[in-house]
Amino acid sequence: MIVLPSAGGSLSAHEPREPVDWPRPSGPPRSRVAYAAAHVVADPLGDNTPGSPAEVDWEATLRFRRHLWSYGFRVADAMDTAQRNMGLDWAATRELIRRTAKEAAGFGDPAELVACGAGTDHAPDARTRDDVLRAYAEQIDLVQTAGAGVILMASRQLAALARTPEDYHAVYGRLLAEVDRPVILHWLGEMFDPSLAGYWGSRDVTAATESLLALIRDNAGRIDGVKVSLLDADHEVRLRAALPPGVRLYTGDDFNYTPLIESGSDALLGIFDAIAPAASAALQALDAEDTGRYRELLEPTVPLSRKIFEAPTYNYKTGIVFLAWLAGHQDAFAMVAGAQSARSIVHLAEVYRLADRAGLFPDPDLAESRMRALLATAGVAA
Repeated sequence: MIVLPSAGGSLSAHEPREPVDWPRPSGPPRSRVAYAAAHVVADPLGDNTPGSPAEVDWEATLRFRRHLWSYGFRVADAMDTAQRNMGLDWAATRELIRRTAKEAAGFGDPAELVACGAGTDHAPDARTRDDVLRAYAEQIDLVQTAGAGVILMASRQLAALARTPEDYHAVYGRLLAEVDRPVILHWLGEMFDPSLAGYWGSRDVTAATESLLALIRDNAGRIDGVKVSLLDADHEVRLRAALPPGVRLYTGDDFNYTPLIESGSDALLGIFDAIAPAASAALQALDAEDTGRYRELLEPTVPLSRKIFEAPTYNYKTGIVFLAWLAGHQDAFAMVAGAQSARSIVHLAEVYRLADRAGLFPDPDLAESRMRALLATAGVAA
């Protein structure tokens, strides 16, 4: 038994459950394409204070990607889950892309197993459309040269200078004309990054959606799909229905992924980083057309995901890394830019409680001992 703090200063006892033996699949899911957006493991002895260059534990970072591949997932790397625009600088991002793609080659085709974010974050002073195009092109070239698939990340620099849908179409149209294989577009809502408000040319979601659809229709042969992270299930269903044939909707809705995947969305989710074994088993059930079992396995993870991604949503990475530490995938609860401090001890205690209820700790005794150690640093006698 462990005593956990709750909101308001109260304490309550929690009895950890027995571990769940989650089966590893023989291959990737057949009914859906599923990417897990992966975090990076910070070097616990590195500086990694806010504003310092990112110091990464590369062995642990790659070991975690092997963990995701072993459960049948593709890996979406160098994205917001890996702390892009929140501490992962360009030097570390370059190295991450190269190392992950090289590691994937031992499991299969890197272009199938890995898709990496290409954006403009290494050019914060980009002020013109041409500046943004050059920045995007540099990152796209890096990803393609590494052998990975490309995810065209939403650009803070483009959002700052664009005024109309035509500004977005001009940039993306040029980029799509030059990629060597279909890419994934990325619509990241302002709850994940306030700098991206009004992306695609309007703060009105309906108008922004029409702008995005016009771009996709004009370039459908060069677009594998679009990853949507607006946390609006009804909007996602409507957008999915409006996409041209062959263009996938990758749900990025960490609140409503269970019904969205069941009803036809593919997936590119940060929460899959934390719930990979359970999500893999659920996708295996979906492959077998056993929707009851699919829901039975996946629905217990939803309260956990909603807690991790609660406002301010962009701090969700803290909960993701926290669970990787509790589960034994890394030796320290440390993050680049010191982001482990972005959530309270009460928040983290509830994340622990919900993850344990969902059967996500392969070694509950290890998770409990690490939770006790963290509580001790907060002055909580567990």
